[in-house]
Amino acid sequence: MKASWDIFCSVVDNYGDIGVTWRLARQLVAEHQQGVRLWVDDLRAFVPLCPEADVGAAQQWQQGVEVCQWPAQWPATEVADVVVEAFACKLPEGYLQAMKAREKPALWINLEYLSAEDWVSGCHGLPSMRPDGLKRMFFFPGFDAGTGGLLREADLLQRRHAFEQDPQAKQVFLQGLGVCPAHNARLISLFAYENTGLASWLDAMAAGAGPTHLLVPQGRIMGDLLQWLGIEQLPLGAVEQRGALTVQALPFVRQEDYDHLLWSCDFNAVRGEDSFVRAQWAGRPLLWHIYEQEEDAHWVKLNAFLDLYFKGLSPQAARAVTGLWHAWNAGAEMGESWNGVLQCWPEIAAHAEQWCLEQSLQADLAQALVLFYRNWI
Repeated sequence: MKASWDIFCSVVDNYGDIGVTWRLARQLVAEHQQGVRLWVDDLRAFVPLCPEADVGAAQQWQQGVEVCQWPAQWPATEVADVVVEAFACKLPEGYLQAMKAREKPALWINLEYLSAEDWVSGCHGLPSMRPDGLKRMFFFPGFDAGTGGLLREADLLQRRHAFEQDPQAKQVFLQGLGVCPAHNARLISLFAYENTGLASWLDAMAAGAGPTHLLVPQGRIMGDLLQWLGIEQLPLGAVEQRGALTVQALPFVRQEDYDHLLWSCDFNAVRGEDSFVRAQWAGRPLLWHIYEQEEDAHWVKLNAFLDLYFKGLSPQAARAVTGLWHAWNAGAEMGESWNGVLQCWPEIAAHAEQWCLEQSLQADLAQALVLFYRNWI
């Protein structure tokens, strides 16, 4: 059953919110034949994810999705069958008035941020009544059957496995980025916020017994990296070596190519929500730089995920992973915890793939949203 969807996205953290909503919109169109209109208040953050997009267009079609500039002065607009308010971005007042006037009520979904906290499954799918008569449904992505699951295209793992089984595909992709690592180098991607703990991690990798090749897409961590390297700039594709560590700057790539980057690496440091989920589907050991929240609320979310992720790990490996994640998110010294991870590497690597397979047994987020609507009507 085809329905019309309006997805509203307010760009808060560079690429996190638009990354999730753009991926969701494409999947609703491609796999579920839904009609999707994506409203974005800052198209400058959209263009790096979709380079063919026009940053100045009020309306455009990209990969089957109608992408619209969210204007300051809201025009008269027909309300969709399903209205997705992504991450509590607050719908325009004019749109809310149109929702109240709609003869057949629209399903209003508040798509929340991803969390592994215990209370999430108890709140997932619950309604919230407003004084004006409108009803909003809370929808939580998550890691267990009581939630909405994680964004995952139907063929994602098959595409990943095909890429992994084709050494030439990996070589061609890396060469396209100008990356030519030593044959025995550990390949690591780094996408993160500013972090004072970076220097100690780079020190540990530079002093390592084996070579490491660090790939750094354009982003906010670059300033800390340049400071450690002692240089003013690192042009895209340029390489700097310090001891056993080779550092290379990469361009910001579209989502499809970022998947290939994650699949090509042995370890992925990621940030926010979208890259965090994609790193899990890569089946590799990972390090998450969670978005900092007021009153340290992000630490609760971080530890809730680690508690889930621990299951199946030995105490030694669990301590190593916890130490590394805690040090990274506190901007603290990382050398000892990184060496602890290296000592448990085979176990941690196997666990990352097992975690990926376990999560893939659940319905994905787009599928769960479509089923939620069909059960609602």
